[in-house]
Formats: sequence, C-alpha cells, structure tokens
Amino acid sequence: MIIVGCGPTGATLAAELRLHDVRVLVLEKETEPKSFIRIVGLHIRSLELMAMRGLLDRMLEHGRRRPAAGFFAAINKPAPKGLDSAHAYLLGIPQPVIERLLEEHAAGLGAQIRRGCAVTGLEQDEEGVTVELAGGERLRTRYLVGCDGSRSTVRKLLGVGFPGEPSRNDTLMGEMEAGMPQEEILARVAAVGQTHQRLSIRPFGGGVYSVIVPAAGVSDRAEPPTLEDFQQRLRALAGTDFGVHSPRWLSRFGDATRLAERYRVGRVLLAGDAAHIHPPIGGQGLNLGVQDAFNLGWKLAAQIRGWAPRTLLDTYHSERHPVAADVLDNTRAQTELLSTGPGPRAVRRLLAELMDFEEVNRHLIEKITAIGVRYDLGAGPDLLGRRLRDIDVKHGRLYDLLHHGRGLLLDRTERLTAGGWSDRVDHLADPTAALDAPCVLLRPDGHVAWIGDDQQDLDDHLSRWFGEPVG
Repeated sequence: MIIVGCGPTGATLAAELRLHDVRVLVLEKETEPKSFIRIVGLHIRSLELMAMRGLLDRMLEHGRRRPAAGFFAAINKPAPKGLDSAHAYLLGIPQPVIERLLEEHAAGLGAQIRRGCAVTGLEQDEEGVTVELAGGERLRTRYLVGCDGSRSTVRKLLGVGFPGEPSRNDTLMGEMEAGMPQEEILARVAAVGQTHQRLSIRPFGGGVYSVIVPAAGVSDRAEPPTLEDFQQRLRALAGTDFGVHSPRWLSRFGDATRLAERYRVGRVLLAGDAAHIHPPIGGQGLNLGVQDAFNLGWKLAAQIRGWAPRTLLDTYHSERHPVAADVLDNTRAQTELLSTGPGPRAVRRLLAELMDFEEVNRHLIEKITAIGVRYDLGAGPDLLGRRLRDIDVKHGRLYDLLHHGRGLLLDRTERLTAGGWSDRVDHLADPTAALDAPCVLLRPDGHVAWIGDDQQDLDDHLSRWFGEPVG
C-alpha cells in the first residue's frame, strides 16, 4: 500500500492502516520536514480522534488550549454552554510538532517513510497500481492514496476534475513579535474591525502574535511575502504597524475553493488537500484532512485484508465528499462576511445578533468543529451516523477502548454478542455505560453504525460494515 504525501493526512492514514497490519510505504517529495513554526488549531472532533488512538496526551504536552469560540467569520461570541464533548476546546499547536508526532506514530506502528521521492507517473489495472518516481524507479502496490496537497500530482495524473472558484483575494498570514503593548494592539484592532474584518492580530503568548491582513497592493503573489509587506498593509489599515518584528514565519494565501469530483478512481483515492481546498477561515483544513484519513483508513484496510463488504470502500466518497462540500460552503459564507461592502457588513451584524441565540451559536460551532457531522446511514434515531462522545464505561472511558482501530459493540443489555465478527469487533457488556440507548455498534472511526437490542438486526449490520462472519 502506497501513500503519496507525508503531511498530517498521509501520516494519519498510514497509522490507521498499520493498526490493521497493512504494509505501508509513504512517499514524500520533500527531503526534510517543515521547519517554520506555524500554529494550527485542532478542533474538537480531531481532538476526539486523537484520544481514540491514545495520542491526545502527547498533543496536549505541546499545545495550548483555547475556548471553542470566535471561529465563525471571527465573530466574537463565547463558546456555547455544554458542548457535547469531553474535549470542548481548541488546541493551538505548532504545525511542525503535530506533523512530527503523527509521523512518529505512523513509523512506530511500522509504516515506512521515504523522503525525497517525487511521483511522476502512475498506471493502474485490475490487480494494482504501478507508480513511477523521478529518476525512473517503478513501484507496484495494490492501492494508492494521494495525500499530496492542493497541487496534487496524483489527482492530476488521474485526470480528476477539481471544479470551484479561483482565488480572488490574497491574504498575508504570519506569526511575529510586536513592540506595542497588548492592550493597545487589541483596542486598535477592535476599532479597525468595525470596517475591516479581514484584519486580525491575536496574541499567542510570549510576545508572539498571529497576524492576518489583506494583501492588496503588496508584492508579487509568486514571491514569498516580507515583513515589510506586513508593515505596509498594517499601516494602511490601522494607521500603525504595531512595531511588528522578528517573524517566525510569513505566508500568503488566496481564497480559491475547489472540490474534487471524485475521491476514488479504481484503486487510487484522494484525501486531504488533494481532494479539497478552501480559505483557512475557521481553521478547518488540517482537521478535515485528518478526519478523511480516519474515515478511509479502516475501510481501505478491510479491502486489502479481504473482509470488506462489496460497497464499503465506496462509502468513503459518499460520506466525506458531502462533508467537504459543506466546509467549502461555510468558508464561502465566512469570506463574504469578512468583506468590507455595506451589504456583507449588514449581514454580519445580523448574524452576530442571531448568534446571541444559544442554538444558532451552537450550530455554527458544531459545524466548524465537525462534531455536528452525521453520515447518512438510513432511517433511525438521531444518534445513528453521528460520532459518540467519550463517555464513562466500567473501568474507564470509551475512547480508551478504541486505541486499536477496531469496531466496538457497547452492550447495555448484556444479551448480545459480536459472534463471528469478534476478530474485527470488540464487545463490552456494560449496563452502567452512560448511554441513552440499549446497545450501539461503533465503527473504528467512532461513528454509530447501529442502535438497538435485537441480535438478528445487529448481525445484519455487522455484515453490512464488517463483512462475513468467521466460523
């Protein structure tokens, strides 16, 4: 099994496959990991997934918790009360750190990672995929997944359409120190924010700030931005450059928004930015890719190990493509709400009023943090197709039982059994579990695949998700 790209999506996918003893080779064209320090945010659903695999404590050691608030179009509203998660916060963490931790996790499970390997060609047939590398080396694999970013070579070689909108507005983003006192910075930014919502300066601590400012009129977009570019745009919008200096990293991004027409072509699949791109408003990009990997990993492993039901791998596209489409739509909406025209500003003021209603605020936060995702698994209770929060069970917590990437039957009746699927599905009989249902069947990604108390109905759903029973 070959994965192209060793960013967060590729490393996560490699680890998920190794949990099922699939041989994995990750090809990364860059010779060294990223060195610049950029803070990214892990949202609630990603934190839950890290907890499911026993990785969260390692992440927490290197990150800083922030309230789950102010994500949607940077409208400053408090976090909704009682979010349905044991991890209801944002974790700010340096991107090189999270990439290193995920890569170490994959390598520790046995994934092989080769750097300096650029893919230049691929061909597939009924038996597998042949990959050609720069330099002429050819490799053979049963399946291949392109996790190689927005300019994905794999997607282009497949000829998969990438429709959407090209970039219209460029934005400068970076992290740097500032010479002005924090109170003055925040007050000035708040004043400017009445008319320019795309200006953002947020403190990270230690005198370091995240700075986001429109790039209009500075530098060639083909060239990396400079500190002087930031200073010029800050002076133009705020009347001061806040004494910014000593940048950690500087970047420039557009608001291109695109979604791959298909996530699968035969034995080749796409995940992460190779499948979808959008502006970083709300900080959803990295999270969306990691969540792709958790959805795909166990399904692809099942296909390779030979127990996958016939249509299981197709559910990767049918489940994740609509989720990405929704993210693209909410980033489009947020982009409009950051515009300076009188119409968008009026809509922004109206939405800010509506967010004072708890249900509106909650809906938008659940959308951004992905805990509101519900896969269409057919008619049933509202919990069907949703992820299950980390609840109390006997001897500990639910997510501690999901570290090995297997399914789980959580049985409050103590009457059911996983039977011939016990090599793929664990069983916990626990009448004390904090669950408002008699029994649930969890997929390896933590989503509820079945709710009920009838053994035959359970067996039918075990077959649907985990193939034929053994014995």
